Amino acid sequence: MNTHRSVLRTTTLVAAVGCLMAACDHGSTAIQAAQHGAAPELPAAKNYLLPPMKVAPAGTWKQGETPAVQASLKISALATGLMHPRFVYVLPNGDILIVESNGPKQPKNRPKDIVMGPIKAYGGSAQKGGNRITLVRPGSANGPEQRTVFLDHLKSPFGVALVGGDLYVANADSLMRYPYKDGDTTITAPGIKVIDLPGAEGALNHHWTKSLLASPDGSKLYVGVGSNSNITENGMEAELNRADILEVDRATGATRIFASGLRNPNSMQWEPQGKAMWVVVNERDEIGPDLVPDYLTSVRDGGFYGWPYSYYGQHVDARVMPQRPDLVAKAIVPDYALGSHVAALGLVFGHAASAMPVNLREGAFVGEHGSWDRSPPSGYKVVFVPFRDGKPAGKPIDVVTGFLADGHAKGRPVGLAIDHSGALLVADDVGNTVWRVRAANAP
Repeated sequence: MNTHRSVLRTTTLVAAVGCLMAACDHGSTAIQAAQHGAAPELPAAKNYLLPPMKVAPAGTWKQGETPAVQASLKISALATGLMHPRFVYVLPNGDILIVESNGPKQPKNRPKDIVMGPIKAYGGSAQKGGNRITLVRPGSANGPEQRTVFLDHLKSPFGVALVGGDLYVANADSLMRYPYKDGDTTITAPGIKVIDLPGAEGALNHHWTKSLLASPDGSKLYVGVGSNSNITENGMEAELNRADILEVDRATGATRIFASGLRNPNSMQWEPQGKAMWVVVNERDEIGPDLVPDYLTSVRDGGFYGWPYSYYGQHVDARVMPQRPDLVAKAIVPDYALGSHVAALGLVFGHAASAMPVNLREGAFVGEHGSWDRSPPSGYKVVFVPFRDGKPAGKPIDVVTGFLADGHAKGRPVGLAIDHSGALLVADDVGNTVWRVRAANAP
């Protein structure tokens, strides 16, 4: 108990100092609302000795309590008692893989790293991850028929992709391959390393999550790798093959940069109509509560999206030296802003056979993990971005909310998937639950 009080006092003191040094800067509700869509409002950048830090302390779901959904939906727990579930993946036979994980231990390079650790832990980010994948075989509408440990002793896993009989797992430091047969409920065979990924054990690995997507023909794998800093304060040598989406040839392991300048790309998906790759990206911090909007965008082969030199096209970040006007000139403007600091980590597209209402079928569901440096907080919900003809076509719709209540984060949504019934699955890493959302009249 004394240790807990000491940690709480330290965290409160650090938060108070952060608030004092940043003059308790508050974000604008009006600006945040104007940061949805193709042309977000972008206020002037601010400078701080110490940036604002405002994270909701972690809470817990009470027995029978759930997040909130709109009246046309219902929500239930698919699996509870998990260990920091971050990602969900549905196998061809309908089995659901739940990746339980948290980041590896890292060196602290700057005073800010020492400050940020307790602040983010206060919000639940330091919960122990399972470093494993759990398999759930759906049974009744509200529970599993079977639940097993599918893969264990992994190294901060995140992305999963199945191609034929090969199951790929993106750890924090490597891309691994495992043998899989339809119906397997556990894998005991040792994995084979396909390639190393940026983030060697014991080294700095700032954005440790590695998303994974297979090409439609299965010949390529795409790995999302976040930056190793906010804006290269750890040096450009720490950014090799980072802030990129890497393309890996599945047969040879040959790797190239598919797209770059993406500060923290997560949950790549193929959009069903236009067939283009889309991704959600977490943008930079420390220039204000209303900068820079995180975003949802299509991804062009060879495209550059600005980080670290600029944001939202040619908006130059004056903190980065030396500048690269040649790169800024060709920086691609993202397709759709989601709002500043919402921490978009999950993405999945709806489809016509969905178990969701008609207005939540053609478009993208986005899991917003929630801000740690904004007051009032942003994110902490799942939204739906309507699409038409393969492009965003409207304001985001709140789908799952209620994660933030009474000043506490009872849960934080991360990875998303659509199960075989057409229901939306939501990994909640603070609530240690995977939620299942479907139309109120669905079976």
